[in-house]
Amino acid sequence: MSNRAGPADPDLLARILRDHYGLEGEIEVLSSEVEHTAAVDLPGGERLILKTSSPNQPKGGLRFQAAALTRVERGPGFVAPHVRPTRSGAPTFEQDGVFGYLQTRLSGPPLADLVMTPELLSGAGEALAQLATALGPLVLPDMRRPMLWHIGCWPSLIELRSHLPHGPVADAVDLAMSDYIDRIEQHLPDLAWQVTHNDPSPFNTFLTDAGVGFIDFGDGGFAPRIQDLAIAAGHFVGDPARPLGGAEHLIEGYASVLPLSDLEARLLVGLMKARQSALILINHWRADLFPAEAAYIKKNVARAERGLAILAALEPGEAEAAVRGCARVQPRIVPAGR
Repeated sequence: MSNRAGPADPDLLARILRDHYGLEGEIEVLSSEVEHTAAVDLPGGERLILKTSSPNQPKGGLRFQAAALTRVERGPGFVAPHVRPTRSGAPTFEQDGVFGYLQTRLSGPPLADLVMTPELLSGAGEALAQLATALGPLVLPDMRRPMLWHIGCWPSLIELRSHLPHGPVADAVDLAMSDYIDRIEQHLPDLAWQVTHNDPSPFNTFLTDAGVGFIDFGDGGFAPRIQDLAIAAGHFVGDPARPLGGAEHLIEGYASVLPLSDLEARLLVGLMKARQSALILINHWRADLFPAEAAYIKKNVARAERGLAILAALEPGEAEAAVRGCARVQPRIVPAGR
């Protein structure tokens, strides 16, 4: 992520559309941080998204995304883009050193553009749990690829602290990451692990006519299942009058489909704070590297900083009690004789 993707070549994208899909349309290159994303508008009104690598860049992320979307596109309870196969029936293509795939484009607004109601938050939580259920049994290519956003990298992110301005945000990040290392990291092997989306932010979660939908699986991989809930819930912590800042409704919706384990209930808020801290650290660092794109890179930072300030007031016991107060939790089964 310290390397900026080179500019996309619209002429090459047009050739890819013709050669691999037999299509022609208007192409608009969209903002993106690592891979290239282009909107494609076909003459008949169909709207597509073309995802491509920079020439000679690693293919693992795009290969994972295409495989994940192909496997979950008919999952119940949520909406996801459909991968459009090439003329040969393959889910991906490669041409002139560029690798990628073509997908449908979800209609409707992202949650970032909506006023969030308890009903909408609960519905988003339910859809996220349905997505987790669909991803759970999958074994996908490149799902264990190295990635800065993966939970295994979090302890090393404190090295990026010099990019934070001095003040309460940096102090809250220090406390959250120390809590993660001291109290949470040791329990990660005991959580349920599976393929996860790993970035169900309000910009990647849409309200469509067919229900709540998810886009951009580029950060997905093999991680604790509860991580997607921690990430999504962390984005909706904004009300200082509530213990979990208003994320209670999303957590409640998720747990109505996938009840939390005792351990998940105990660790959830710590994971939320650590992920907020990771987002703050990574995006301040990348904004310093690429100041021209700072506004796009830091689009979620203010939300994370506000949410972390609210959650920082909770002691671990208070945090667990708040989660249990809004979520269904499966009690731990102690074997007979113990």
